[in-house]
Amino acid sequence: MVATAEEIVSVAGYEAKSLVDLAFSETATVISVDAQQAGQGVARRLAEIGFLPGEAIRILARVPGGDPMAVRIGSSTFALRRHEASCIRVRAQPVSV
Repeated sequence: MVATAEEIVSVAGYEAKSLVDLAFSETATVISVDAQQAGQGVARRLAEIGFLPGEAIRILARVPGGDPMAVRIGSSTFALRRHEASCIRVRAQPVSV
């Protein structure tokens, strides 16, 4: 699923945000990759490695300045540049108490 930021306002009552905006260790669900912002090549690469709608994702580590960041999607861990992460739209998962 490829969408622009304007097309995604909220999903199931939760506000969509960029992967860059997730807090360390926060878990979310991928909604889409903004191909217009990322460019078709980057969007295709992200989809090929598993950044697909419905996939759970978690921030594992960030270096000072936030670039790059380590994220886990499924059983794989990837380092993403800030630009790549900013193109991934996610919905934060509610915290269980």
